[in-house]
Amino acid sequence: MSMPPLPESEPAPTLADPHELLEGYLDHYRRTLLRKAAALSEEELRSTHLPSGWTPLELIRHLQYVEQRWLNWGFAAEQVPDPWGDRRSGDVRDRWHVPEGMSTQQVLDAFHAQCDRSRQVTAAARLEERAAVGGRFPTEEEAPTLAWTLFHLLQEYARHVGQLDVAVELAGGGTGE
Repeated sequence: MSMPPLPESEPAPTLADPHELLEGYLDHYRRTLLRKAAALSEEELRSTHLPSGWTPLELIRHLQYVEQRWLNWGFAAEQVPDPWGDRRSGDVRDRWHVPEGMSTQQVLDAFHAQCDRSRQVTAAARLEERAAVGGRFPTEEEAPTLAWTLFHLLQEYARHVGQLDVAVELAGGGTGE
């Protein structure tokens, strides 16, 4: 699994700028997700040991779409052809999936591309700035701030990286950080 060159640890404990801190932790969780997934074989990436049935590769694809929904479609109000493309039928209540024939490298490339695009969307924006109207949010009243959106993404990653940690352990891999 290839990763773009990023610092290997959490942001520095002396970092006080909230924007840099949120972005730094988001990158930290992205790296942690990929590092944990890299410990799995191709077969384990596409297998599940969980009653809910999701696979680690499906989880990576899901997080790609989570970022797209919240930052591209949500914050930037970009028109996204299939914002729920991580779901089997496109129904938000449906299970995550990786389309038949999609390789692990294709999933990883799409994830990396989305992370790069997410960084572009957030780089010049201010934390107090509200999401643009016309994408995910039809009215200004519904549009969250960038700070809220980044914090929401962090909790998504924290939860899902913890779930991946359990999946890696069940597959016979290591535990913890």
